[in-house]
Amino acid sequence: MFLVPVSRETRQLSRLFDDTFERFFGPLAPSGDDGRRSPALDLAESDRAYTVKLEMPGVAKEDVKVSIDGRAVTVQAQSQHQEEKKEGDRVVYRERTQASYARTFTLPIEVDQAEAGAKLEHGVLTLTLPKRGARAAAQLTVS
Repeated sequence: MFLVPVSRETRQLSRLFDDTFERFFGPLAPSGDDGRRSPALDLAESDRAYTVKLEMPGVAKEDVKVSIDGRAVTVQAQSQHQEEKKEGDRVVYRERTQASYARTFTLPIEVDQAEAGAKLEHGVLTLTLPKRGARAAAQLTVS
């Protein structure tokens, strides 16, 4: 799979449609057959590496799993919302829910897994994926 650019207007239109649908028919099932959302992704390329940014609001770095197998990169995560409920309180309306994220993409050139890095700040996961030849499958630790 190669990434196809999507304009900001297209993404906003899609979100507007989803919001309108949810208001009339209730919450949408997150995208994907397994109930996981596909996070928005930005990909930049330099001579030496790819830089990938994925939006994952509400996710802790301990809950992110990044796997690299040659040119294929898989990112999985789950947000945990702690519910504070006081005795006698009842939930009237809820928008914040627990969410699962999953995204797999294939890069044109294989990644140097030993030099790859991942960083999660302010709900944005940044992957630095140096270009190189093939190696065995690996997982990254998010810092």
